Amino acid sequence: MALISRIRRVFTGPSPLCSQFSSIRLNSTLTSPKLFISGLSRETTDEQFQEAFNPFGQIVEAKVIRDRATGRSKGFGFVTYTSIEEAEKAREEMNAKFLHGWVIFVDPAKPREYRAPPPRSESGPSEIGFRTNKTVGWCGYN
Repeated sequence: MALISRIRRVFTGPSPLCSQFSSIRLNSTLTSPKLFISGLSRETTDEQFQEAFNPFGQIVEAKVIRDRATGRSKGFGFVTYTSIEEAEKAREEMNAKFLHGWVIFVDPAKPREYRAPPPRSESGPSEIGFRTNKTVGWCGYN
């Protein structure tokens, strides 16, 4: 019985709770034509991603963000349109919808925050003749 109601929910659309949640997410206004999309499937490619967002306007860039080491999707991406109106239309139509079996959320992209580079440590020889390794202790003589 519970299985049948779950299947019915999938075919009839989102639950009232889901629609309330998506309407809360839509309250902020767009200030740029760039959108942040979260909840992507790990198998979604850049081409599939662009195809899904093409019907809403002319896309400047559509990119799924990938891990540098493994090349796997991180589960989010960015879409940039030529105008804010096109981005708003895509946001309204695609927010809280299924894409490749996963529910995606479309939000305005925030500007990238500046991150200072990590402080550089001195790895050369010290005045007493050996280098220190902060994780182990000392590493030997020079």
